[in-house]
Amino acid sequence: MSDYTLQSKSFYQALADSKLIGSRCQDCGYVAVPQRQICPRCHSDRKLVIEFSGRGKLAAFTVIYTPPSEMLAAGYNNKNPYCVGIVELVEGPRVNAQILGLDLSDPASIRIGTELVMTTVERGPEDARKKFLAFQPA
Repeated sequence: MSDYTLQSKSFYQALADSKLIGSRCQDCGYVAVPQRQICPRCHSDRKLVIEFSGRGKLAAFTVIYTPPSEMLAAGYNNKNPYCVGIVELVEGPRVNAQILGLDLSDPASIRIGTELVMTTVERGPEDARKKFLAFQPA
């Protein structure tokens, strides 16, 4: 693993490298994504940065037809909706992200428990594009 730290900018650098990182508390074992400097369970500051496998299952989702301005600028609207969901990683923690590759014309066909794998999606103006966390069916 690269020189990722507990600083929040390392989370975004890891995404730019197509990796998902978090932290593990050395005192109680709590695993967090994104990484945290202080454990929310035992308040320890003894943490290790860890890299996740990027695999998980869909735990919850919603299809968004009326997007915020950033997603509207990315081309989403009521005729081109997008899906966001909560993904339970195989390592335990849950993370929210955009879910790609699902049939949004029939949201009832989307199944909780669908196996997913991490990917990234680029958005933003040409001169300032950024990678964002996303998942797609495995």
